[in-house]
Formats: sequence, structure tokens, C-alpha cells
Amino acid sequence: MNATESSDATITGHLLDRLHSLGVTHLFGVAGDYNLRMLDEVLAHPGVQWVGTAGELGAAYAADGYARVRGFAALVTTHGVGELSAINGVAGSYAEHVPLLHIAVGPPRSKERDGAVAHHTLGDGDYEHFARAFRQVVCADAVVRPEDGPDEIDRVITTCLRESRPGYLRLPQDVALANAPSPSGALHRPDRHAADQYSLTAFVDAATRRIEAADTVSVLADCLVDRFDGRAALSDLLSAGSLPHAVVVSGKGVVDESAPHYVGLYAGACSDGAVRSAIDDADLLIRAGVRLADTTSGGFTHGYDPDRGISVDPTTASVDGVVFPNVGLPAALAALARLVEGRPTSAASTTTAPHLRHRSSSGDNPLSQAYLWQAVGAAVRPDHTVIADQGTPLFGISPRRLPTGARFLAQPVWGSIGYSLPALLGAQLADHSRRGLLLVGDGAAQLTIQELGTLGRLRLTPVIVLVNNDGYTVERALHSPEAAYNDIAPWRWPDLPAALGVPEPLVLTARTEAELDHSLTTAAEVTDRLIFIEARTERDDTPLLLSRFAEIAKRQARKVQ
Repeated sequence: MNATESSDATITGHLLDRLHSLGVTHLFGVAGDYNLRMLDEVLAHPGVQWVGTAGELGAAYAADGYARVRGFAALVTTHGVGELSAINGVAGSYAEHVPLLHIAVGPPRSKERDGAVAHHTLGDGDYEHFARAFRQVVCADAVVRPEDGPDEIDRVITTCLRESRPGYLRLPQDVALANAPSPSGALHRPDRHAADQYSLTAFVDAATRRIEAADTVSVLADCLVDRFDGRAALSDLLSAGSLPHAVVVSGKGVVDESAPHYVGLYAGACSDGAVRSAIDDADLLIRAGVRLADTTSGGFTHGYDPDRGISVDPTTASVDGVVFPNVGLPAALAALARLVEGRPTSAASTTTAPHLRHRSSSGDNPLSQAYLWQAVGAAVRPDHTVIADQGTPLFGISPRRLPTGARFLAQPVWGSIGYSLPALLGAQLADHSRRGLLLVGDGAAQLTIQELGTLGRLRLTPVIVLVNNDGYTVERALHSPEAAYNDIAPWRWPDLPAALGVPEPLVLTARTEAELDHSLTTAAEVTDRLIFIEARTERDDTPLLLSRFAEIAKRQARKVQ
């Protein structure tokens, strides 16, 4: 039994103990009248700290950032109005394979039985409307009752861990405080390294023949390697065979980008030539946890055949389209590492990603997107957690090589702008040894800027680089650059940190190359305060990767008209 568990624990107590056993020490959410008494138990719990956010969407995004660092997270909302505010964030976690638990506390069972018209409901006596909505964006859900509450909680959490996706609990107010039956034992955790031995042997035989017949072997990696505990096995594979390798943007950070055979970011036809050649022209491409998405493949302009080569997925592996079931991702990667060990290094594998050095500023030159991302990329340190929002920040920073040890978070598949600032909150609380480096555009920041106050209240000291380019630059690059729907209100950004309650923020504005270099140098030196850098660029200036992507997207749009 966990040190915090008690044989006479309540349902809430059991839930908190289970979360704590998974390393969850912070619980995100917004207080509401239905969950207040439950939150009293949260405040009394010795191992879990309550983190109230400015809004439920921010809580969901914060939980997502926390889970990407800690491995699991949870948020609490009130029924109806609260949970629906959070559903966008939970859906993003589902799309991006991030395991977390959403707990929605609602009216007591007596009102359910009576079909009462309770507040925060649709007024029709049906208390299941929102649970049904959540079933579209979670891998498991339950309505918790006292008689089987602990078992149902454990079932949902275990499914979240196994599938690396969110779960949902609908918890009536009175059930949250009811006594729970004694827990049935330790929480079962999935064994990612398990594999059906017959299937694994067949996969190894097929992979051996494929590898022996290939003159060149390359590896492409994505985020599922991280979500399904395959980082170490992937690192062993890359080292064993000295294999040229790349990542798609959703997988940025899953490999050491300072390694000698890292060739860079792969984005289909948007890729640099050397990267595209290494991936598309390889005799054998090993795909580690890769999901093809329009935003990660240059609008599906990848040049390799997805039905050829070796593909390693969370629970299956395949060779030239032949699927071998019940082979976990780490087990498959470990087997491949043994097969490529000692393989002669080909000429192609000597290609590496160029170190894009940051040139010195030219005084009062206006700040450009190109210079901005060169400078920011050079400022990333091994102890940084970089969080990039969808838009020019993600397109600008993703081609830059990260130093060994730096962590990277983004949401390129779901792509909900505004995700990054609350995710920074979660990532910072999940690992206090790292400093957050947030890269966000002005349009995205206007959606969730209120959580800046939460960062300040908790005395967190990240570096925030806000790109002020007067609106939705990505949308302008894609379609109708002068359209009014891409305009936003011009905010006085330097005034916001103090207005939102950040204590003694250091606010800097960079309009020139020299001002940006000074701001980044100052941010590295001052670590005891939140740093807010407003980086001003022209509204139509775009990073090179975005320019390439926009051209492809516009050509494809014309074809379907």
C-alpha cells in the first residue's frame, strides 16, 4: 500500500493516491461549486498540490505539458460549463497521444435520480450529455459509483497508460466524498518491452533479410517513440548502426540533434535537399513511431513509399507491408539495433545536418524572421524546455538543431493556437530543474495570455519570446494576406506581465538585430525573474520553412477548387 493510502479512504483519496503513485504531484483545474468539497481533500493531501488556473482550457493545456514531461497528469473541472471549456485541450492530448485524466465533478446522485434541472446542465434532466461528448476524445471513461469506484478509476487510468491517451471520469459530488472499498493492489502498468515471441522472431527474420539486401539504411523518428518509452532503444539503434536519421516536427527532441549522423528535420518537399535525399532515397527506411500528417510531411509530399521499408509502431511492426502483431515499439527497436550492429558505414551516412551558426548582428538592421530564429536557436541551452506555438514560432525554430539535453514541446498535429503558454506552466511545474523557453506569436498569445498570471502567482521564471507581427501571419501566408479576418487587436504587450500580476517581470522589446541579441543575453544572465521579450517583425515576413509549406498548400488548394 502507498504511504499515503488508507484503508478508509474516500473515492477522492483513492484517486489522489493513484495519481501520486504515478508521479503526479500537481493537479490543475478551476474551482466550481460542485467540486469545492473534493478540492478540500486535494488541499489536505500530502503529496498533491492544487494549481488553479485562469480557465479550464488553460488547465487542460497545462496538464498536457505536464504529462509530456512527467508521463501522466490530471485536471479537475466542474460539470458542463467547466468540462466543455476543457474539451479542446483534452482532444489535443488525444490527437498527440498524451496520457492524462480529466475529472469532471457534477451534481449529486439525488438530483440525477430526480432528473432535476440543475445549474450547469442543459436543463433536460440528462446528466450524460457531456460524458457522451468526451467519449469521442478519450480512450476510456467511467461514471464513478461508491461500490466499484476504485476499480473503475484504476481501469480508466490503466487504459490511459497503455494507450498513451486521455481518460475521463464523471464524478457525482456526493460520490467524491464517499468511502472507498480498499484498493485491490498496486496499479498495473503496461510493459512496453513485452512482445509475442513468435511474432517477434518472424519480424526479426523478415527485417534481417531486408537489412542485408539494402546498401543504405536511414531512420525517420516521430513522437510515438517518446510516448511509448522507446527513446533509449532508438538511441541504441542509431548508435549501433551509425545510421543517418531525421525527425518530423512532431518528433523533434526524441533524438540527440548534436549526434554526428543526425541529418535534420524532414518535412517532405519542404525539407532541405540533403535531408530529403537521406530519407526518400534510402534503400531501406526504418520508420520509428511515424504518423504521416499534412503538417509534418509538407502536405503529404513525402517521397518514400509508406508500404515499403520497416515500420515500428506502438504495438506492431511491419516489413514491406507485412504486419507482425503484438510487438512493442521498444522491443522492435532493440531487435533492430542488434541487426545493424557493426554494419559498415556507407557514404550516405556521413551526411550530417549543418550547424546553422548565428551570425553577429549588424547594428540597427530591422529584426527579420530569419535572424530571429537564428538568434533564438543559438540561445537554447541544454537545460531549456522549448515550447513552440503553432505558427511562425514552430516553423521558425523547428529546423534549428537543439543542444544535447534540451527538451522540445509542440502540438503540430492538433495545432490549437494558444496551447503553448499554459503548456509552459505544466512543463515548468513538472521539472523545476529546467527553465522554460516559450516561443509564441501575438495571435496565439491572445487566446491564453491570462495564464501568464498563473505563472507569476507561482513565481515561475521562464523566458517568453512573443513574436509581434501584427496578426495571423501563417494564415496570411496561406491565403489572402490583406483579408480583415487575419487582423487582430494591437495590444500593448510590454504592459501585460505586470497587469496580470507577474511580480517584477523583466520586459524587453526588440525591433532590431542588436536589440534581440541584447535581450537574449540578458535573459540568460537574469534567472530569478520572468523574462518577457517582445520581438517585432514585419507582418508579411515568414520563416523559410513556412514559405515552402505555404507554396505547396496554395498549389494543392488550387487543384481542389
